[in-house]
Amino acid sequence: MDFSMEIPANHWVFPRGMKRNGEVGKNSIEWVSKYGSVGISSWDISIAEGMNEKGLNANMLWLVESQYPSFDKNGNKKGLAISLWAQYALDNFATVQEAVNELKKESFAVVSDFIPGTNKFTTVHLSLSDASGDNAIFEYINGKLVIHHHPDYTVMTNDPPYEQQLAIAKYWANIPGKAFLPGSVTAADRFVRAAFYIKAIPQTDDIRTAVASVMSVIRNVSVPYGFEIEGFPNLSTTRWRTVADQKNLVYYFESALTPNTFWVDLKKFDFSKGAPVKKLDLSDFKTYSGETSASFVNSAPFKFIGL
Repeated sequence: MDFSMEIPANHWVFPRGMKRNGEVGKNSIEWVSKYGSVGISSWDISIAEGMNEKGLNANMLWLVESQYPSFDKNGNKKGLAISLWAQYALDNFATVQEAVNELKKESFAVVSDFIPGTNKFTTVHLSLSDASGDNAIFEYINGKLVIHHHPDYTVMTNDPPYEQQLAIAKYWANIPGKAFLPGSVTAADRFVRAAFYIKAIPQTDDIRTAVASVMSVIRNVSVPYGFEIEGFPNLSTTRWRTVADQKNLVYYFESALTPNTFWVDLKKFDFSKGAPVKKLDLSDFKTYSGETSASFVNSAPFKFIGL
């Protein structure tokens, strides 16, 4: 997660059976969560990424070119605030294929707005992956949903849109990665490095080695702390890194401002309907180590921001 401002990244546990709505007024979609999940919040107004109890993993990243459908609060089209986009997927789908089948209908509009207190209009794309290894990237280009769905789509960075990223990757496929790789902090260069390294690292069923290898790739394509280019929020400091072990349901987290990595075993949580919402507070640089499920405390759920 790269951004030009510090983002408090509290961790939340949500059980099944939570009633939600799209937070855009009377035309909001409504649903009840089918699956429990662990999510990382942004300012406790949105879920930026997370994993549910079935191993579906969701990540939102900045994409400047995003253009969302028009939405009329008094019209006929239902809406979903962008703050809930990732959580909607975690609540409702066990697999990428289920998500693709439903979201491609475009039965509701994803509705964006400015980040409170800033002049930054939220423009993000969404990646989903599941425990089977399936992957999909969802982008709104010129107001229409574009879905890139294939198990091979294992890397997503920021700009440009994914179709152009794939073209860049095709070009670099003809250049030996062990001889030369692009080294800048641009999203396109980071995409190329990640795409090469994720296939070059050991392919192993040893969990410790696999997690360490994947985390090392993410570190390699991270942006140095404090680096930014004015006007390009997609070229900003890396704030945190996560690894999702989707088969064993373990979620790893590393902040750029704390000295160690911790993880959460989803199997240790009660996701049953009526179970308490729980929070792991990361404010004021609180530091955790090892498996931290016992450090979550019961908490009132935050309110997702909308219109």
